[in-house]
Amino acid sequence: MTRALAEDLLSTCRTAGMTLATAESCTGGLIAGAITDIPGSSDVFDRGFVTYSNAAKTEMLGVAPATLDAHGAVSEATAKEMATGALARSAAGLAVSVTGIAGPGGGSPGKPEGRVCFGLARKGAATVAETVDFGALGRDAVRRATVEHALRLLIRAAQAG
Repeated sequence: MTRALAEDLLSTCRTAGMTLATAESCTGGLIAGAITDIPGSSDVFDRGFVTYSNAAKTEMLGVAPATLDAHGAVSEATAKEMATGALARSAAGLAVSVTGIAGPGGGSPGKPEGRVCFGLARKGAATVAETVDFGALGRDAVRRATVEHALRLLIRAAQAG
């Protein structure tokens, strides 16, 4: 399913004349990998940022230390700043970000294992964020579900123009 989503995304972006960037934490580059697995993706995909640590989020994407202190790495506020930073630091017109707790472990009552925050930034539009609780499915399943959800978000955003 991931390959079909990535192919659909690339086709949709070509039609819309959009280019992409990714900012990834919990997926460690899997979204960028899914996109670039498709031959010819270089005409749509500009770049990907893997910002696993808080320092990388700040240094590479411009996430404010105050945001991380106030909300934590797994938050919609951080996801928004990650997506906005990826858009600003690339030649892309559309950027997605993900930050979450893939597990096993690492969760808390307020931020359970399987929670992922997504950010979506598009030139000329307000950056938006959403949280999805995939549940404690195991690391591989959470990361796979995150990649597929991110690809769907990008497809919808590219279709909206």
